[in-house]
Amino acid sequence: MKIDYRMNDMCDGGDTNDEGRDEMYYLEAASLADDSVDGFNYDEIPDYNEPMLDGDLEEDYRTATQYAADRAAEMMPPRENIISAPTLRTRPEVIEDFVRNFMVRMNMSKTLDCFQTEWYEMKEKGILKEQDCNNVPDVYIRNRQLDELVNLLEKDVKAFRNAAEKAKEVHLKLRKERDFHRMHHKRVVQEKDRLIADIRRMKQHYASYEPTLKALQQKYETAMKEKMLTKLERDRAVGQIQGLQSMGQYVTGYGEETQYSEEKHDKLVQQQQEVKERKEKTKTNGPKTVENNPDDSKFPPDKGVNPLLSKSNKACPHLTRSSGFRMTKSMTAHALAVSSFALHPRKDLLATVSDDRTWKLWSIPDCEAVMTGEGHTDWISDVDFNPQGSQLVTSSGDTSVKIWDFKQQACVHTLSDHTHAVWGVSWHSCGDFIASCSMDGTTKIWDMGSLRCRNTLRGHTDSVNSVEFLPFSNTLVTCSADKTISLWDARTGLCAQTFYDHVHAINHVSFNMKGDVLASCDAYGVVKLWDVKSACVMGSVDMGPHPANRVAFDAASSVLAVASNDGTVKMLDIQTLDVTQLSGHSDAVQSVIFDRNGEYLMSGGSDGDVKIWS
Repeated sequence: MKIDYRMNDMCDGGDTNDEGRDEMYYLEAASLADDSVDGFNYDEIPDYNEPMLDGDLEEDYRTATQYAADRAAEMMPPRENIISAPTLRTRPEVIEDFVRNFMVRMNMSKTLDCFQTEWYEMKEKGILKEQDCNNVPDVYIRNRQLDELVNLLEKDVKAFRNAAEKAKEVHLKLRKERDFHRMHHKRVVQEKDRLIADIRRMKQHYASYEPTLKALQQKYETAMKEKMLTKLERDRAVGQIQGLQSMGQYVTGYGEETQYSEEKHDKLVQQQQEVKERKEKTKTNGPKTVENNPDDSKFPPDKGVNPLLSKSNKACPHLTRSSGFRMTKSMTAHALAVSSFALHPRKDLLATVSDDRTWKLWSIPDCEAVMTGEGHTDWISDVDFNPQGSQLVTSSGDTSVKIWDFKQQACVHTLSDHTHAVWGVSWHSCGDFIASCSMDGTTKIWDMGSLRCRNTLRGHTDSVNSVEFLPFSNTLVTCSADKTISLWDARTGLCAQTFYDHVHAINHVSFNMKGDVLASCDAYGVVKLWDVKSACVMGSVDMGPHPANRVAFDAASSVLAVASNDGTVKMLDIQTLDVTQLSGHSDAVQSVIFDRNGEYLMSGGSDGDVKIWS
């Protein structure tokens, strides 16, 4: 609140005064707008602590007021430096000026005109007496000034009181905000300390994992060694029993006590020693060959002639082009992903396997369900028909290989020597042998005559992801996550050739119809063509970065279909290495295959659909 005292001249006719009085002035008080209120609307913050006492507020208010007064006193200049303001002397106010000032203050302009007219007339005529024109007594002027001063002071007091109340409210709000933020800060500090303690405890906990994992690894290796030794002991015991049984024909007496001659005893000991020596040879890194069995099948002679090759040369010539395929049929085959499928060797039947643990048989191109099989306890990875088309073999993540007979409509055999998930199976063209590959890094040759493992192919250092027999041959090819491809002789179990050029895990490998070219694909979508004789790369195409899951040659070996993880089927022209793609699946494509006549291309994906392209 500011106060301004101004000088007003109320001497409208002072020069006509009888006594010749000078001009008269008075001080008029004017008040300015109160600027102590900032007009900001403060939001009330809830008080989370105990309520404050009024005494504390009054004490803080008095302290703040005293501090402000002290600061104002410090900022005041010394008295000797203060220049005294000039004094203002006011002349005594006469009665007529008093009345004029009163009328001016009351805004009585008409009355003032009448008064001045009548007053000057009476003064000129001498009607007014001398005591009527004297000065106004000081008591009246002083009372008027005091009244005005009281009014101004009351306004100041009211304004100061309002400012003090607002300052008190602001101070209270600020204290509440301070207490709230202080409490929040303490809570944040407590949470930070707790998190730091948790992090330290987790670091100590994780630090203890490494020795535990090492100990578990050692235990696992020890258990595997013990298992291998136990298996060898079992095989040796079986050999001893077989040796004892073979000597039964020399037993004589027919109910009397059995006796052996010295010569027979030596012969039995020699046979047992031979069995032991043969078992000791299985500990080497070479192929594991099981002893001969009367029920074992014989491998057919390897003539190197594919009777289907002449038919493939007459296959549809329009398939020599990688473009021009259109989707003609689509069906939902399984509830989960279709992992693989195979074509019947004689009839228009398609076998599909899925992650839903079932296999199904469909007629094509009508896509009608013919048969369904259930029996595996985990996802099924691969499927293949025997050459006669009367049986089906499937591999699964439950480490087993199952053989299904269509006449009996049931699983007739289960082969379960693998120790990890089985990724692929392939039936020999003679129908007496099955090859299976597994995550345990081995490939096994199964004899359908004796229903046992004839050979175990060891050479890959990581999971073997696919296996395939060369048609009408004893040669098979495998690919592995160790980035290599190997050619094997199924009769001896020896590796004939290894291909090195991939830099990522290989998902699938396949022969062309003639058997002189291999196609492989890896986890980064790189597809390579290999010359089998020279073991060199004929061509390489990068179809990544999505993985390529499977490859398949057409009947004329001029087009290669690639199942890609980006939901498309990519068609590669073998001659020009041009790539086109077929879009239709809503998820990754897991498998592709051409029909034997070269009329259709079938694809299956993670969306559970099978699509036919022609």
